[in-house]
This record gives sequence, structure tokens and C-alpha cells, in this order.
Amino acid sequence: MKRIAKIILAPVLTVTVGAGGLLGWLTAVEYKPEPVVELACSSPADTSGLRNVKPGEEISVLSWNIGYGGLGKSEDFFMDGGKKAKPKDKDTVLAYLDGINRTITEQAPEIIMLQEVDSNSSRTFSIDEQPLLNDGMISAAYALNYSCPYVPVPLPPIGKVHSGLFTMADGLQIEKSERIALPCPFSWPLRIANLKRCLLVSYLPVEGSDRQLVLVNLHLEAYDDGEGKIAQTNQLRDFIESEYAKGNYVIAGGDFNQVFPGSLEVYPNTHEKNWKPGVLDEALLPEGWTLAYDLSTPTCRLLNQPYDPSDTAGTQHYVIDGLILSPNVQLKSVQTLDEGFANSDHNPVRVQAMLQNS
Repeated sequence: MKRIAKIILAPVLTVTVGAGGLLGWLTAVEYKPEPVVELACSSPADTSGLRNVKPGEEISVLSWNIGYGGLGKSEDFFMDGGKKAKPKDKDTVLAYLDGINRTITEQAPEIIMLQEVDSNSSRTFSIDEQPLLNDGMISAAYALNYSCPYVPVPLPPIGKVHSGLFTMADGLQIEKSERIALPCPFSWPLRIANLKRCLLVSYLPVEGSDRQLVLVNLHLEAYDDGEGKIAQTNQLRDFIESEYAKGNYVIAGGDFNQVFPGSLEVYPNTHEKNWKPGVLDEALLPEGWTLAYDLSTPTCRLLNQPYDPSDTAGTQHYVIDGLILSPNVQLKSVQTLDEGFANSDHNPVRVQAMLQNS
């Protein structure tokens, strides 16, 4: 009987000790950034062609969650009711990234704010995506919001993840960038292998003024109980209001993981058993601020299955991506580009805006 007990207990003890060791290691190396971190800003080798943004001049801004180059039309995702955790091979990722880069190049916006850009992740075969999206001719800043040496779920596990927010300015100089930490809604042990959300804030000089154009790139909580989204949204609001109070111009954009006003009437949530986004409160901002979004085209799809636009019963759409403009920034137009979710589970949102003379 003792021999049988040893045979039974040995693998149980091995798994228990191994799991405990992994948990202890992940706890020891957990990514714990400071509340505010100054970031390095890259610039083209020749800065003579860079200019400052001017009041009265239109600028174009493109915001896009690129799904780390791994969530194109052929993919599903285990957290959304699918099965997969990564695409099948490196060539698939490179093909998605090529399509993403082609869209950005065709649109040629002055400002590009991307979310879910991997720098060294197992799920994207250790590709550093930044240089593939920036040929070195654009000012840029990058902020990690997911850094974990080993994410132990699902089976097989995701593994190493290093991913973040990426802001680029074509022809414009980014003077300074900061990573501003957002509250994390998860407690230990879920926290250790989870995202550490943040704002990527970039400051651009404004011609003929001591004011600045403040770009806020964001990706708010996705898989929380809702309280995390609210806390992060409130901090975002407080921050952008504080920058506007300084006399600055503010453009904040990205993936809010909350549906924009009126979007549920256009794209009702018929898959609540899978992933359900929060609801962005229109009363979030004081008078004069602008929520820029487009209901004519969805910005995101549910990843419960590979994308099939003809499967209307199995496909779920959302409008959870958009931008916020301060009262001294005039919205000229906003459009969600219909990319058919070919290269990401999100469509990009493009805004034309103008800094007002004041």
C-alpha cells in the first residue's frame, strides 16, 4: 500500500512543487513600473525636416489596436470564446503586419497611435514589431503595458509577452514622452501575469506658442468586472482635464474596451456569454469636450471564431475605439476605416482635427 501511495503522490507533489516554484518566480520578477516613467523618444537621423504643429492647420490622427499582429481574420482567441492563443506561424504574423503597415502608409496620417504592439513575445515569434511599423523616418515613443516572462495559460501556454503602446509622429517632433500608470484591478496572483495598463503621453511643441499638443495613447482594461475600466477612465479624464487647464491642446485615443454612445442600438450585444465590453458614459467629459467616433463601421469584432462576415449569427461587432478632443481642438471629421478585420480584430479610426487659435 505504501508503494502504491508513493506512485500516486509522486506526480501530484511534482506538479504542486512545480506550480509553486513558477508562481514564486513570477512573483519575484513581476513587472512593477513606477507611477510616472520618462520614456526615450526616437527621431529620424535628419531632424531638419521636422516641424511644429500649427494652430489653424488640419492634422490627421490614426488610432488602431493592431492585435499584436496576431489577430487577423483567420484567428480566434480563448478569452473571447475561441480556442487559440497565437497564430500558427511567424509568416502569418509577418503577413498581418505587412497588411497593417500598408494601410498606415496609404493613409499617411501625421500622428499614429497604435495599441498591442509586441516587442519580444512568444505569441508573435519574438518579432520586434516597432521597426517594421516605423522605418526610422518618424519620431516615436513606446510604452510597455504587458511584460511577463511566462504567461502560464491556456494549454499550451502563451509564454513570454512584451507588448505595449506605440505613438509615431510623421514630420512632427515629439519633444517628450511619459508612461503614466493606470490602476490595476487584479490582485495577486492574477496580477503577476496580467497587463499593467498605462497612458502613453507624448508632448509636441505648438508653433508660435509655449503651449503643447498632448497626445494620449490608451488601451483600457478588457477582462475585468467593470470596476477597473471605470477607475482607469476616471484617471484618464482627470489627466486630460489637467493638461487642458494648463492651456495645452489634448487628443486622447485608443481602445477604450467600452462601447461608445448609441453603438448598442447599431450593434446589439448578442454574445454576452462570451466577452462583454463596458459602456462609456457620455457624461464622462465636461461641456466643450468632443468624443470622436463613427457608428457606420464597427471598430472591433468578437474573437470567438475566425472572421466570417456572412455569419451574422456567429459574429459580434462593437464600437469601442475612438478619440477625445479638448475644447480647443476642432473635430473636422472622423471615420472608421473598413479593413474587413483582415489583419487585426480592430479597424482603425481616423480623425481630422484642427488646433484652434486662441
